[in-house]
Amino acid sequence: MLSKEKDGELDGDVSHRIRTGWMKWKSASGFLCDRGMPTRLKGKFYRIAIRPALLYGVECWAVKQCHIQKMSVAEMRMLRWMCGHTRKDRVRNETIRQRVGVAPIEDKMRESRLRWFGHVPNRPSDAPVRRVEMCGEEAGKRGRGRPKQTWVRGVRSDMLLLGLDEGMTLERTKWRAGIHVKE
Repeated sequence: MLSKEKDGELDGDVSHRIRTGWMKWKSASGFLCDRGMPTRLKGKFYRIAIRPALLYGVECWAVKQCHIQKMSVAEMRMLRWMCGHTRKDRVRNETIRQRVGVAPIEDKMRESRLRWFGHVPNRPSDAPVRRVEMCGEEAGKRGRGRPKQTWVRGVRSDMLLLGLDEGMTLERTKWRAGIHVKE
């Protein structure tokens, strides 16, 4: 459920998604903490049941770096717990991800956002989903300080990072191959 707070921030939504992910994780913790279960199987369960709860609705968010950090911290705590490691064990995050077979949540958030963006240009110009292109672009004088992060700015920076352009959205196979994140 996407419910922007009064000032347009997403902190409440991010916290809610993290709580939901932990509730899913705790309901399956008997299986996930069992040392007799293969780690890859735990990772597969995480990808199927827990990560979708964390990422629900993320394609609509204008995320900031602090939101990405909160999601990454929650994910790594879950993955470390599944592997039976703590931060004191000094095992690198990449090593744990490799053992479990899970891609970083930041990359999955980007993939989800870009997958949603791929559908937007293919819709007629009067479709309600096209209104997202105008979101955050308010006329008039802007206040002092850094401009607020908008969904469109986030998508543009994601496309720049992956070397994609808007014209590729019309070629679905190329677009999907360009945004896909391998586990």
